[in-house]
Amino acid sequence: MTKKYTISNNSSSKKNKKITKLEIKNLHTKADNKKILKGINLTVQSGEIHAIMGPNGSGKSSLCKTILGHENYKILKGTIKLNNQNLLNLKTHKRAQLGIFLGFQAPIEIPGVSLNNFLRTTKNNIKKEPENPLEFLKKIKKEAKSLKISEELIDRGINENLSGGEKKKTEIMQMSILEPKIIILDEIDSGLDIDALKLLTKKINQIFEKNNNGIILITHYQRILNYIKPNFVHIISDGKIIKSGTSKLAKEIEKNGYENFIKS
Repeated sequence: MTKKYTISNNSSSKKNKKITKLEIKNLHTKADNKKILKGINLTVQSGEIHAIMGPNGSGKSSLCKTILGHENYKILKGTIKLNNQNLLNLKTHKRAQLGIFLGFQAPIEIPGVSLNNFLRTTKNNIKKEPENPLEFLKKIKKEAKSLKISEELIDRGINENLSGGEKKKTEIMQMSILEPKIIILDEIDSGLDIDALKLLTKKINQIFEKNNNGIILITHYQRILNYIKPNFVHIISDGKIIKSGTSKLAKEIEKNGYENFIKS
């Protein structure tokens, strides 16, 4: 049986904030009549960063989508709970309202829905009280400046005619504004040049230090882990976590590839 991995972190108690725990037990899923996840056990809580690495087609993105309730993934067995609340009976927007955020590998364009209006409406739904439009706009402009996003993009349709790097910046901007409890970043580093990578990882670290989130970071490469230091690194292969360790494990992967771990 695959072990369940968790970690305690002193920063949680230091910040004196309520601990949020995402707990996945024996998760099995299928999509298009094919088994995808085959017994995932993973616990992530406030103040922890978990990097999940693995070859193409191993189940990394499928795990992200399953946590958020993507309709293409059918649960065969297992549970997903947030602070002991069963998520499997909840629609995606309800899971998001509880504080789970997914930063997409390939963010889609939504013409006609401005980033400003989208974020303000979403924030209102989470807080259950209206944001002052002018104050909220000031907040968005401040976030845009910190990420070197042109103010012109704030009133443009979400991700409309943006470059890959600009789309990733708007994902991190949404993450900062919405202040989720559990953050899932699906290959946020893909397609970024070194300057954009440094800028985005600096912002992610700032958000983590401020809000004490739990983070699941999906990546193929060691490179991003030079800037975001994980507490745990997990290797996923064929829908299962086959090995877990510290950040040293990512360096072993970079040096030797996945094949040795998969064979063993």
